[in-house]
Amino acid sequence: MKQSHLMSLVEAITNVIVGYGVAVVTQIAIFPIFGLQATLRQNLAMGGIFTIVSLLRSFALRRLFEAILLRDG
Repeated sequence: MKQSHLMSLVEAITNVIVGYGVAVVTQIAIFPIFGLQATLRQNLAMGGIFTIVSLLRSFALRRLFEAILLRDG
C-alpha cells in the first residue's frame, strides 16, 4: 500500500519533533561527561540548530539520490 501525501507529512513532522527531543536529551546527558555546561535554553537552541542542519542534510541527500535515480533510470 502506498503512503498518502498527508501521512508522509505527518511522518516527516513526527521525525523532526522526535529528533529534536532526542538531540536535546542527549546533549543534557552527554555534555557534563565532557565537562561542558549549558543551560536548558542553550540546549534547546543547540538542538534547534542541529535539527535544521539535519533537515537540510536529509533534503540534499534525498534530492541527490533522486537525481541519480532519474539519470540511471
